Amino acid sequence: MTFKTWARVRSAFAVAAICATAFGCAQNTSSPAATPADAKAFLDTVNATVKTLGVEQGRAGWVQQTFITDDTEAIAARANQAFIDAIARFAKDATKYDTVQVPADQRRQLNLLKLSLVMVTPADPKESDELTKIMARLESTYGKGKWCPDPSKPDACRNIDEVTKILATSRNEKELRATWEGWHTISPPMRKDYQRFVELSNKGATELGFADTGAMWRSKYDMPPDDFTKELDRLWDQVRPLYLKLHAYVRMKLHEKYGDAVPASGPIPAHLLGNIWAQDWSNVYPLVAPKNADPGFSLTDILKTRNMPPLEMVRAGERFYTSLGFAPLPKTFWERSLFVRPRDRDVVCHASAWDIDLEEDVRIKMCIEQTAEDFSTIHHELGHDFYQRAYKDQPVLFRDSANDGFHEAIGDTIALSVTPEYLVTIGLLDKAPDTSRDIGLLMTRALEKVGFLPFGLLIDQWRWKVFSGEVTPAQYNKAWWDLKLKYQGVVPPSPRSEDFFDPGAKYHVPDNTPYTRYFLADILQFQFHRALSKTAGCTLPLNRCSIYESKPAGQRLNAMLSMGLSKPWPEALDALTGSRQMDATAILDYFAPLSKWLDEQLKGKPVGW
Repeated sequence: MTFKTWARVRSAFAVAAICATAFGCAQNTSSPAATPADAKAFLDTVNATVKTLGVEQGRAGWVQQTFITDDTEAIAARANQAFIDAIARFAKDATKYDTVQVPADQRRQLNLLKLSLVMVTPADPKESDELTKIMARLESTYGKGKWCPDPSKPDACRNIDEVTKILATSRNEKELRATWEGWHTISPPMRKDYQRFVELSNKGATELGFADTGAMWRSKYDMPPDDFTKELDRLWDQVRPLYLKLHAYVRMKLHEKYGDAVPASGPIPAHLLGNIWAQDWSNVYPLVAPKNADPGFSLTDILKTRNMPPLEMVRAGERFYTSLGFAPLPKTFWERSLFVRPRDRDVVCHASAWDIDLEEDVRIKMCIEQTAEDFSTIHHELGHDFYQRAYKDQPVLFRDSANDGFHEAIGDTIALSVTPEYLVTIGLLDKAPDTSRDIGLLMTRALEKVGFLPFGLLIDQWRWKVFSGEVTPAQYNKAWWDLKLKYQGVVPPSPRSEDFFDPGAKYHVPDNTPYTRYFLADILQFQFHRALSKTAGCTLPLNRCSIYESKPAGQRLNAMLSMGLSKPWPEALDALTGSRQMDATAILDYFAPLSKWLDEQLKGKPVGW
């Protein structure tokens, strides 16, 4: 779940002070001849060029991911290179105006420009070309990835959709192990490319004045990098006790099911948590479901029984946003989006939202199945599109979310409103179950949201260490599993040597998409939901609140969305929640009944690993 815009190789901008002084970027090279008029002319050129090249890049990227061939890879690589080279040049040129007196909005644009990329190509043309080709190749290697149990029978190879279904539904430990190990065979061929990518990406970052690519990423959050790291630690400390309880309870139930394959104490084997990456535990709900807590319905079963077409699932998502007062999606959205897996070609099925022209040509790309997960994902991806439309009138450099966590959080905030009451309102459910059945509903959501939190942290923790050189290529896989153990309490089902490259089996690593945004989104969506539910006048328990059809909530939401990146994220957060600080206590409020119930189940049981 991610989004693609003109900046599909960049993260959200951020600025706390002038890059050169606050973040150790390129030293000030301002010319005495530079004037305010020069700065304005420079920004006008930047905004116009970024839009032109961004549209070309977006179209090329869309074709590459929805029609994978060697030619589309080359076209996308060339468009990426043109865009990245231009932004890198502009980012370096922006330092010329560090001491020029300009209006606040122009100063912010200049500062954001210097922090705009997630990957900077080296100045050397050959190395720049090599890097962009590597990135296109990594993306396509993942998109074409298949597990072939018998290489002599290519028709029996299984793509990610089929692997995902097995991990989600099978309860055969041996089959789960073989499938998990099978999917992880797609990534070893990426290892050499990824090592070279790190070298070249770091070279580009250092040319821009950063210590490495990871340091550049951490400079994008309206605060010094060290303060941002501390902020992540603070938020994780707020929610870690709840995660530990959930982990202990799930381990206990999986031990009952699988015996010694899951220890009574210690970490949980990754292949038994219902997901390829053990990032979302929703699929093991049948094994851990609280007694007498069946919510009385299955959205997946409802969608299948009604045979709800993918297009109508998307229409339902759109109707949520229009109920808040947002304008319907344009005709081109329905004509140009990809909703189902084509039968005639390879595509990257990973769900994503796209803003092709930075104005109205918004799209989603996903291979929709009739599942509750995909129904929720549709609401998530549409959140990106409606966010993109809300800030389309800002200067191009401000057409992004307040920070990258905000973009991911908006759609999930709406998905939190997919409550039983909402399903009744839209006709998918006849009657909402009594709140006494909420432990089951809360457990389902905790397996998804709380189970994800440490995974949301560890991917970038690994990459930051790789970029800095703390983790060398000879330690790629060991470091990955060390962090999986530290944060998630998860271990591989079998020994994983350095012959493997398990990080590459996760889409966001070969795609070079920063991942801390998803951790922040997991925190922010509950904070947003609590604030918007209050605005909507909801008096139900927080987990039962839906803002569907609340125009006041929609107005408050739109006020924040339309700001884009024009203000530091604490100001955007304040516009929506009334607070300038991210706060994970909303998660604790949401799951309070479940937390109390878990305490009762775990009396005398080991917690932690």
